[in-house]
Amino acid sequence: MVCGGFACSKNCLCALNLLYTLVSLLLIGIAAWGIGFGLISSLRVVGVVIAVGIFLFLIALVGLIGAVKHHQVLLFFYMIILLLVFIVQFSVSCACLALNQEQQGQLLEVGWNNTASARNDIQRNLNCCGFRNFNPNDTCLASCVKSNHPCLSCAPIIEEYAGEVLRFVGGIGLFFSFTEILGVWLTYRYRNQKDPRANPSAFL
Repeated sequence: MVCGGFACSKNCLCALNLLYTLVSLLLIGIAAWGIGFGLISSLRVVGVVIAVGIFLFLIALVGLIGAVKHHQVLLFFYMIILLLVFIVQFSVSCACLALNQEQQGQLLEVGWNNTASARNDIQRNLNCCGFRNFNPNDTCLASCVKSNHPCLSCAPIIEEYAGEVLRFVGGIGLFFSFTEILGVWLTYRYRNQKDPRANPSAFL
């Protein structure tokens, strides 16, 4: 059986969706690990990560069932959803890779001002206080405050790693966006192939 055959398309599509399933479980596991070890206390951040993991798991489940049963309707919706996810993820990945340092700083400051619980996590884990300036009347959970040592502002520390993180996220996003367009192509080809074990007169 050549790789362009029915069995190969089915196996490739199943393998791709198993990969998505593992990634979704990894995302959920990372969120649970962050809560368990006290690294993340922001329910918003954890909720977003878990929601993305569940969404990816559901997409993979639809694709897996559609591939195993050669279900035309499930495969159609799977292909459409995967195409929409590809467009969004490809756009976000390109934006992450295209941001310059000034734009990164503005984006980080907006995020800093809008996430109080994540801000506390950052200050505690990086041992810094305030984004660019620290107001003594504000709450800071960094150890430098408890030990009465001068605390550094968080902006230089975050900006030092922001570029690397954005490049990493953008690169991972681009990689998975290409697996998604591969999934769209495999699904389209698989939907148009006849199952050799099925009765040709019963195939829709």
